[in-house]
Amino acid sequence: MMWWIFVIAPLVATESPFAFREIGPGRLQLSERDRPVFVYNYGLQLKPGVPEDRRRCCYVHPVWTPAGTVVTDDFPADHYHHRGIFWAWPRVSVAGQTRDLWTLRGIEHRFVRWHAREVFPDRARLEVENGWFVEDRQVLRERVAITAHRAQRNARRMEVSLVFEALEPLEIGGEPAQNKGYGGFSIRFGPRRKTLLRTDTGVEQRDSDMGRHAWAELEGDFDGRRASVRIEIDPGHPGYPNGWCLRHYGFLGVNYPGLATLGLKPGRPLGLSYHVIVADR
Repeated sequence: MMWWIFVIAPLVATESPFAFREIGPGRLQLSERDRPVFVYNYGLQLKPGVPEDRRRCCYVHPVWTPAGTVVTDDFPADHYHHRGIFWAWPRVSVAGQTRDLWTLRGIEHRFVRWHAREVFPDRARLEVENGWFVEDRQVLRERVAITAHRAQRNARRMEVSLVFEALEPLEIGGEPAQNKGYGGFSIRFGPRRKTLLRTDTGVEQRDSDMGRHAWAELEGDFDGRRASVRIEIDPGHPGYPNGWCLRHYGFLGVNYPGLATLGLKPGRPLGLSYHVIVADR
């Protein structure tokens, strides 16, 4: 008679270079090998000296390059409502009234719950549920997933997935004034010099509205360090390639749905996906 002996080896978790940690009220930081990557602001934030009605949450700031350069801004004096990497619309129509999630008038984001804070050998993943609230009434459920990959040489790639599910019928739309169309996935850059704006069609010499591009990138000298951020629209995005709001003062935004309005209904979620590449130059 032969006896077979099976040895079950214990599972050994591979160490991840990533770590999440709370760094203050409503602020969760991701780091890679003790170097900060980004902060997700899930609690209400307000900069000293800024009006109370600019208080907000549910956005990403600061964002760092692999070498440690901060590329985003929050509460800039020229647009207090701009907030790092964020997603909002100036027209949100609910129950016959138009409200403004962009400048925080009549509707606001609120953190609801965490769904994932995961670290792996090659990436980290954050997933969070937020709500859009009109006073105490939640009108939309928002699911945000951010995956940050390990830095490769001078760059880091992140994927951002946004899913919006209306809890009652509503409409979203971009800014109609002067056919600007802004509203949607956006980034506000920190102070810099020697700004260069590029798209898939080349260097953009002027600010523009609603020009269609697969991606846009801003490069500049941030406190003496050259860095850039590129936003790529996922090819599966509705309306791809989409219009953009491009500003040399330090703003890139994907205009969706732009000058049109888009109806959202319960049970029919809207999914939007983007790729963000942060690099040292």
